[in-house]
Amino acid sequence: MLGDALVAPRTAGAEKIVFAEPKAALPAAVPAAGEPQDFKVLLVAAKPDAGAKAFRKCAACHAAEKGAKHKVGPALWDVVGRVAGKAEGFNYSAPMAKTGKEWTFETLDAFLKSPKDYAPGNKMTFIGLPDVAERAAAIAYLRTLSDSPKPLP
Repeated sequence: MLGDALVAPRTAGAEKIVFAEPKAALPAAVPAAGEPQDFKVLLVAAKPDAGAKAFRKCAACHAAEKGAKHKVGPALWDVVGRVAGKAEGFNYSAPMAKTGKEWTFETLDAFLKSPKDYAPGNKMTFIGLPDVAERAAAIAYLRTLSDSPKPLP
């Protein structure tokens, strides 16, 4: 009888034992596993403190404090809104210097996802942050590194 409950019984109309209730559908605001997540929604909801934790991966090469000197990578104070590949006193690789794009929330997202794909041939050895929620948190943190943080989208 238990075997028939687990595997479809061969007799029509036989009652089946229900072992567990079906899982409730996730709310519309939370994408199911495997669904793409909207970066802007995650950015607005992101906690800068979580981004500071994610930034620890960057801190070996980048300074975050106001007035800090460049390290192996450029200092990131007031990076949101700055032109990519341009920071006074830092010698960027040619691919980064040629991008000429502004560091918006979206360009930072694309760069942090995969620095090598964003500017092929750049010197940055960091593989990137593949998780979109972690990137959103890191960018929310970077946004706070300014005397006048840019408004969220």
